[in-house]
Amino acid sequence: MAGHAVVIAGAGPTGLMLAGELSLAGVDVVIVERRAGQDLVGQRAGGLLARTLEVLDQRGIVDRFLAEGTIGTVGIGFAGVPLDLSDVPTRHGYVLGLRQKHIERILAGWVAELGVPIHRERDVVGFEQDDGGVDVRLSDGRTLRADYLVGCDGGRSLVRKTAGIAFPGLDPSTSALLAEAELADEPPWGIHRDAIGQHAFTRLDDRLVGVMVAERRLGDSSEPTLRDLKEALVAAWGTDYGIHDPVSISRFTDATRQAAAYRHGRVLLAGDAAHVHSPDGGQGLGLGLQDAVNLGWKLAQVVNGISPDTLLDTYHAERHPVDARALRFTMALTVLRRPDERVKALAGIVADLARMAGPRRHLAGLVSGLDVHYELGEGHPLRGRRVPDLDLVTTDGPIRLFSLLHDARPLLLDLVASGSSDADPWADRVRLVDARFGGPWELPVIGTVIAPSALLIRPDGYVAWVGTADRTGLAEALTTWFGPPAGA
Repeated sequence: MAGHAVVIAGAGPTGLMLAGELSLAGVDVVIVERRAGQDLVGQRAGGLLARTLEVLDQRGIVDRFLAEGTIGTVGIGFAGVPLDLSDVPTRHGYVLGLRQKHIERILAGWVAELGVPIHRERDVVGFEQDDGGVDVRLSDGRTLRADYLVGCDGGRSLVRKTAGIAFPGLDPSTSALLAEAELADEPPWGIHRDAIGQHAFTRLDDRLVGVMVAERRLGDSSEPTLRDLKEALVAAWGTDYGIHDPVSISRFTDATRQAAAYRHGRVLLAGDAAHVHSPDGGQGLGLGLQDAVNLGWKLAQVVNGISPDTLLDTYHAERHPVDARALRFTMALTVLRRPDERVKALAGIVADLARMAGPRRHLAGLVSGLDVHYELGEGHPLRGRRVPDLDLVTTDGPIRLFSLLHDARPLLLDLVASGSSDADPWADRVRLVDARFGGPWELPVIGTVIAPSALLIRPDGYVAWVGTADRTGLAEALTTWFGPPAGA
């Protein structure tokens, strides 16, 4: 029986990101994936939002995505109002248009560089966990022994079901078909709304057209066919435009569900295995990557014996409410685009509010993920929020703050050269940096805040402790997040 510290079920974006995080921390991790390669048929996710881009920037790989994507300063629309992100305090105040198949390919390349093995053309078909680990059964008859198993295996997650984790939420009320196919007749290009719902035609290349068509009746759970697609087009447009030779056809709905727990013993969930929702708002892929970055360093510290197993409980405590808030946002978007005249009246009022400066900033922070706040206790507004990517000055010269997070290690940033040795017992696991920053400290939605004297920054880029006049609480925060001091 082969043994690994962590087995990840699924080599989608979430599983790949988590594998990279664990590998950076020196953890023996392996991915199990049913696909023979990383090829992905169909449209799926279509871009990356600001906080997700920041996460990739923190690991030094965002340029790989920027090189292939298309930057648009206007963000996701809300009630028909595009949310301009250009004045949000971030280096990435835009939406990067990039299809999921390219996002996965780039992530897979990064993971390959880190040396993470992927066992392809096999599934996780079951597991049993005990006090010492998890026996993971594969479809090829083999069993892998792991300290922990993480289900990144999608909305129909076998890992979640086998663990007995409830998946409460709302059944679908609407459905639509997505396809990449050839058309014999010219369609009306662009996005259209009618009494059935929202439809769209987009030219993908000189041959293929991207088609989205709302279904008059709620589609069933079976895989959609070309006949289903033709019938939906005829119902909406009176013609199927001679659609033929589809490369892909898929159905999406507004079903919204969230796992009751993100952890059951030595089994954890991330990405779509933990939450599913309508694609409205483009939240899904980014939520999964952010789940992975929150979980990765914590799981690594537990595996490496730095922190107790209870640190993993903070994964659910932090990510569950953040993901739940994003799910509520997607539900609101879905409702506001319904063709009902009463809903249109509501959407008109909401649109007026969304054009106002205050509500627009609030919505931009929400949709971009830049306003995420983990409840880490009272104090400075920076505590529990993502650290801005500041232009720092050190004795070695200028440096961007995010570049100090490329190796996924925690960082104690001293901004006043206090000479304090309070963190010396943690120097083996926390990077200590003296730096200067003379500009304003500005947070999305909140605005300018009081400049700190020091920051303790977690590997995921969130601030665990803020120093102002003194170092009160630093040792406690170091112990809470990065284990007891050396020699304790």
